[in-house]
Amino acid sequence: MPTDTPVSNSGPWDAKLQQFHGGQEWAQLSNFVEDFSVTTNPFGMPNGAKLAAAHSIEHSHHYPPADQEPAKSSLARFLWPSEFETERDRLILGNGASELIDLVIRMAPTGTWRPGPFYTQYKEYERSARNNNFTLLPPGTNDKANVACLVNPCNPTGDYLELPELKEWISDNVLPGGYAIIDESMQPWHSEQFREHSLTSQREYVEELYREQGISVFVMHSWTKLWCCTGLRLGSVVCPTAEHMRAIKKIQVPWSVNTVALAFLNAVVDDEEYLQDTWELTPAWRKATVDRLQKLFPDWEFHGREFLSWIWIDTKDVSVAERAVELARAAGVPVRSGGPGYNLPAYIRVAVRHPAKVDVLVGALKTL
Repeated sequence: MPTDTPVSNSGPWDAKLQQFHGGQEWAQLSNFVEDFSVTTNPFGMPNGAKLAAAHSIEHSHHYPPADQEPAKSSLARFLWPSEFETERDRLILGNGASELIDLVIRMAPTGTWRPGPFYTQYKEYERSARNNNFTLLPPGTNDKANVACLVNPCNPTGDYLELPELKEWISDNVLPGGYAIIDESMQPWHSEQFREHSLTSQREYVEELYREQGISVFVMHSWTKLWCCTGLRLGSVVCPTAEHMRAIKKIQVPWSVNTVALAFLNAVVDDEEYLQDTWELTPAWRKATVDRLQKLFPDWEFHGREFLSWIWIDTKDVSVAERAVELARAAGVPVRSGGPGYNLPAYIRVAVRHPAKVDVLVGALKTL
């Protein structure tokens, strides 16, 4: 379980003001090989979208479109291939999911905030709730909250609730008139049928919940993981109604998504080959990595669903985890310590990567 005292060693992050994230060490490593500390797609930025983004620089002396089009409609078509014209009015883009997380929590009903049912989760929701003076309830509490935030699949633990479990959790944990924010950033990795398993497909349920109990359900996405474009800052939120979307737009700063990110998004949603490779090879590479590490370290526990782009590992020993982080960094293949942010210093998070890059990581860890 998490330690009581926050773990330091936050690198470039101001530990008193900012929430720690991985993905910062690569620039300081002269022998950098691969970043295993982030949960991005192992296939890197899709080439076609990268070219579209680069070409958009030619137009960057103009303001981006204030309505986020045509990228917004393109993303709507990706999420709802048949119904995008009726659904897109509930969708808004943001400067990464982080901007939208903060905007939604800022306009939420004040009072209590609670995380999902897992012992830890992505911390940006908690950071925003704390900054907006919510009373924070602990994981595992039986109390319903004014605002409940569930990361599904859960980063870093790898837990995942299917739709019936997810709906039950919302009913059990959100007060009437409250907000349920469900982060599905990693959910598109599920399979080619991810849409059928996503809360974005449940408009009737969302409308009924709002109509009968006043509970507003928001589905959040950070698209920088699936399409490996963290430097572009690109997120979206599907709101319960068009009115909720307009309420966000009212407090969102203009042009928060820049020309380059919009061009990238408009192109990347059409790259079907990239997604097919993702769905086919991520589970295979993940299993191969788990098998290799498990053979070396039979006492370690490996967590997470088979389709995910990372592995959450309990090494059972803080000193072992710290040494693993040091060895990986020294070999140019940094991994994410479970200490900073999550306060789980015996854990490490390892991204799914190409087998040749895993060779380097395994070679480094063999000396543990």
